[in-house]
Amino acid sequence: MNDHTSLSPDAARQLATTTKTSPQMRGITPRYLLRALPWVDVEAGVFRVNRRRTYVLGDDRISVHHDGGSPRVIPGDLRELPYLRDADDALLSELAGSFTEVSFEAGQMLAQDGDAHDKLWVIAQGRAEKRVSGRYGEDAVLEVIGDGQFFDLDAWTRSEPLPYRVRALTPGVALCVERSVLDGLCERDTAVRGAMDAYLSADGMLPGAEVPVDLSSGHIGEPDLPATFVDYEDTPREYHMSLAQTVLRVHTRVSDLYNGPIDQIRAQSNLTAHALRERQEASLLNHPEFGLFNNVAPGQRVQARTGSPTPDDLDELLTRVWKQPGFFLAHPRAIAAFGRECTRRGVPPVIDNRFGSPLLSWRGVPLLPSDKVRFSGNAGIGTTEILLMRVGEAEQGVVGLRPAKVEDEVEPGLSMRNMGVDQKGVTSYLMTAYFNTAVLVEDAVAVLQNVEVSNYYDYS
Repeated sequence: MNDHTSLSPDAARQLATTTKTSPQMRGITPRYLLRALPWVDVEAGVFRVNRRRTYVLGDDRISVHHDGGSPRVIPGDLRELPYLRDADDALLSELAGSFTEVSFEAGQMLAQDGDAHDKLWVIAQGRAEKRVSGRYGEDAVLEVIGDGQFFDLDAWTRSEPLPYRVRALTPGVALCVERSVLDGLCERDTAVRGAMDAYLSADGMLPGAEVPVDLSSGHIGEPDLPATFVDYEDTPREYHMSLAQTVLRVHTRVSDLYNGPIDQIRAQSNLTAHALRERQEASLLNHPEFGLFNNVAPGQRVQARTGSPTPDDLDELLTRVWKQPGFFLAHPRAIAAFGRECTRRGVPPVIDNRFGSPLLSWRGVPLLPSDKVRFSGNAGIGTTEILLMRVGEAEQGVVGLRPAKVEDEVEPGLSMRNMGVDQKGVTSYLMTAYFNTAVLVEDAVAVLQNVEVSNYYDYS
């Protein structure tokens, strides 16, 4: 028997119209990098970066692999030593096999300044700092070095005293090779000997430096003026359009019958476009060829001194990108770790409102969060990186690249092309996002490496 004296809500809802949202997607992020980059429309699919000629430069790293648990130098990466760039593979393999493993503890002195430097050290794992006595006897930090970096090539090659001391900041492992091994290789290979002699005689020519322009200034009278010209790179780098692509499939029965009040094709294409843009941002950061993290020059890499990202570390980044820095880009956990370090020191960062959101900033430069910034190891206890960049073509910074126009374009650089209906009544749409990014000058981007995010403090 029905005890209700009026129509029940459950029954009434059968006659009511439901207010619906468009489909939601947890994977959508603010994509600050895509919003902050200035975009250059590329007419013919290729963007060439012409530069002034520079001396040859590698990545300043000697890679190490683990063979049965023991670290070993990768022979081909010994070409990072300038005079071994054209050495044959057999010679490099012999030199790589001569490295011996050395373990060290935090606080241990690896090398002293003034001592004869008869070993080349390659840090396989861990961090160390180069220190020197200042003008008035004070202790000064020159640089923090980490995995893959080596010291000191110049002193080792010239058999001269080390100009600084090196102290381990963390436990780790290094690989060392004696100077006598290099002497033996030079005695047997005249090409290596000639390349090393050229390296020793090239005073003042730093790898990565631009070929100088001869000028005169401050002169009086009528001296002979220097004649000069600005040389260009013979083979400038060219960036070709990369892409993210998929085929969206919608059954005609769905689009015909269930298309109101929300357009099914529009809803499907909108979510797919978001997914393509998320992949685009990840590629701009991490692609092995053109990703920003993989295109940082050796001199623009900074090691986090204590692990956690501190104001000192970000200040060091700002010394590398001091010409009109645009923004930092970091994982949200790294930004949180930086905030904790600022709170610990009593220097809370200023909040900067950009892109409609409150963002932390340091020295007036905002920290943009992105979950596409890579982690090494577990995201909870692993290490990450923080990027700082200058942007804009006029500023010789970082620019995004996209085609000036593509067929069936629905957004800049993103097309949606109808591929027709198959025999099952399914309509297919080819969705493609074309993009790339270019670093116009090496000092437009710098990175803070080996950033730890797991340190917390008790403020009570």
